Amino acid sequence: MDSGCQVQRVHSNCNRMSNLGLRLLWHFVHLLVNLWYFGVSVAGKLESYVISCGLLKRYKDLKVDHIKYLAVVVESEDAYQIDKITELLQWLEAIGVKNLCLYDVEGILKKSKKSIIEKLKNAVLLEEYEEEILLKEQNHMTLEFASISDGNEMVAKAANLLFVKYMKFASSSAQGEIFTEAHLGEALRTVGQHNFLDLRSSFRVNSYHFLILTSIEINFDILIGCKGQDPDLMLVYGPVRCHLGFPAWRIRYTEIIHMGPLKSMRYGSLMKAMHKFTLVHQNYGK
Repeated sequence: MDSGCQVQRVHSNCNRMSNLGLRLLWHFVHLLVNLWYFGVSVAGKLESYVISCGLLKRYKDLKVDHIKYLAVVVESEDAYQIDKITELLQWLEAIGVKNLCLYDVEGILKKSKKSIIEKLKNAVLLEEYEEEILLKEQNHMTLEFASISDGNEMVAKAANLLFVKYMKFASSSAQGEIFTEAHLGEALRTVGQHNFLDLRSSFRVNSYHFLILTSIEINFDILIGCKGQDPDLMLVYGPVRCHLGFPAWRIRYTEIIHMGPLKSMRYGSLMKAMHKFTLVHQNYGK
């Protein structure tokens, strides 16, 4: 009986010691991870400060002309920080960025675009200038304000126009009329929109199937509700590492860099991200 109790005590003590050892090991690993992230954060802030002071020569000669179109994506809650947004745009303007798309999901920045433009020295709205003029006058920074709802009305109008125009083929042809990208472009021009979106989902008529889309390689260079080009580089300011709803068809070849929360933005980090992109050789489209 005594030997059995002793065995139980030894077993209980071993369990306690093992649990204590595991807890100490977990806290030690947790401490190491925290120290690592703290060190990375301090190093990042220090590097950003050094870059901002202009002490690193490689960041002085930034080839900003390699970034033909820049997109800045802001989380919707941060989009209310207009002063922060304006400061960021002033940095980009000083760096020499010529074409910029500013995006948030809910379109908060679009509602404040007039006040934002007024605070910038040499910025113009993209929709107020013709493309030919912008190509000649590269002394401005053109701003495009975008949101997730851009172009919905034009999509509906173009879909309705094509529906009415080609509905007559439903009765005359068993297979239906086949129309391609040219037809879609014509419809969009008719409603006064020179941009294009994949409209296939708008024409799914399960009971008739009278419209057949055969153009697979559709030109997405100009998009519904977005007059700007496909961005070369996207800077995402937000809590998560994603494009926050930015139109996926515009970022086929876009480099995406997560910059962290807007409240933690730093000029040095901005310069570092842009400099890193300019070092990459882009050979698509050649």
